[in-house]
Amino acid sequence: MNKMRFKLSTMIIFYVLLVVLFSLLITDLLITETTGDNIRDQLEEKALIVSRTVSKSELVQDELQTPSDDEAIQDYAMSIQEASGVLFVVIMNMDGVRHSHPNPDLIGKRFVGDDESRVLAGEEYISIAEGTLGQSVRAFTPIIADDGEQVGAVSVGISLDALEASLQSSHRNILIGSLIGALVGVIGAYLLARYIKKSLFGLEPVAIARIHEERNRMLHSVREGIIAVDADARITLVNKSARNIFKKAGIQDEDPVGLKISEYLPHSMLERVLETGEAETDEEQVINGSSIIVNRVPLVVNDEVVGAISTFRDKTEVNHLAEQLTGVRLYAESLRAQSHEFKNKLHVLLGMVELDSFDEVKSYIKRLVDHQVHEADIITNKMEDPVLAGFMIGKLSYAREQNIRLTVSCETVIPASKDEAVTHELVTIIGNLIDNAIESLDGREEKRISLILSYVDELLEFEIRDTGIGISEEQQKEIFQKGISTKGNDRGYGLYLVKASVDSLEGSLEIESAVNEGTTFNLIIPYEGEGE
Repeated sequence: MNKMRFKLSTMIIFYVLLVVLFSLLITDLLITETTGDNIRDQLEEKALIVSRTVSKSELVQDELQTPSDDEAIQDYAMSIQEASGVLFVVIMNMDGVRHSHPNPDLIGKRFVGDDESRVLAGEEYISIAEGTLGQSVRAFTPIIADDGEQVGAVSVGISLDALEASLQSSHRNILIGSLIGALVGVIGAYLLARYIKKSLFGLEPVAIARIHEERNRMLHSVREGIIAVDADARITLVNKSARNIFKKAGIQDEDPVGLKISEYLPHSMLERVLETGEAETDEEQVINGSSIIVNRVPLVVNDEVVGAISTFRDKTEVNHLAEQLTGVRLYAESLRAQSHEFKNKLHVLLGMVELDSFDEVKSYIKRLVDHQVHEADIITNKMEDPVLAGFMIGKLSYAREQNIRLTVSCETVIPASKDEAVTHELVTIIGNLIDNAIESLDGREEKRISLILSYVDELLEFEIRDTGIGISEEQQKEIFQKGISTKGNDRGYGLYLVKASVDSLEGSLEIESAVNEGTTFNLIIPYEGEGE
């Protein structure tokens, strides 16, 4: 059974309303109690003030000392009661007998409530008791004559119904305020939910959680290492592949998230990307002896660099893939060149047959067979590495297809390398140099390329000479830089890869060239053959 899931706006409104109602309920309880106490204090103070005022009246004092006319006290007491709005003003003598009361029939009778004894003893106080007019708050004040003798007491009462009415009025105001507060809270919660949802591109929390989980799974499932930093160059993400590469390079397998990139990878160059805001692609970097191919890209939001991300892969894996691709490409090129070359020769043979020149056919076929056998013998006998030999045979076929005379000579036997990676680098170097030489022969009358190889004292030396257009001195200063080419856009990678491969093998490269006189590349590569 699926769990019930609510929209973001519904959850925010619910929780905000719950918090508002809970807060208002607590506030209501506290305010009601405080307000009740305040109102009770105010009523008690009012009753006490009225009782004190009555006790100071000379009329009351005189009539209690020399009783002559209770009507005067009654009239005075009723006028005070009406003016102050209290429930009753009762004046009594020292025996507790009333001289005034809202009900005239009770005048002359004893005070009811059993709470008057203390005031007759000269004490001023407040009490709550039930009398003939119901339960009330009563203020008692003794009446002291001018000679200091107590002649009676006055009791002023305020009905508790008035207290309850005041509390209900206050509670009603609080309730109205609470409802208004709840309404404002709901409206505010709705507007807040809309703002949050808009800032989250209209996504609900469930969708955001799913996207976050999918993003994490994708980042950790790719084979490329990924590391990201924020604007302060602190690491925010390192995926599983990156951790494996770092572990292979001898970097401690700790959680680097939150560390400065300069502390974890001092030569990552991501800080430079943050400063320049420019991407760096296909750069080779060495980490503790492990070579990786790196791409670095700034993260830009609203024209502001908010971070940078680097993707990289172990160069060993890249080289392995390149070897596979190179082998397939060379095989395809070799087949295409040989097919095209064989087709042209068939046309020649067909022409000779139609002319009944059978002797010439025999001679032509014999020359072809001798040429192919001689060419293949030179390569296979002198080059013990089948990958390198097959590569050179393919290049010879491709050159013949382009009407270019390519000669390959080995002054010594070239043994197979102990390290397959060296063979890959040699294919990269020789392949790019021959391709570059073939392109330089475009439009030239004499189209010749020669490749001379020799192996002495664990050093492989080779010279590639062409009769192409040559390279000027100015161009020679920058032809090994990535993207620099005289042949148009999206070029300039061949000689850059040559230089990178030579450097990785710790070899040397020299160039001799002049405009319209051809170019010669001389290379020396440390090379350890099998069986040595």
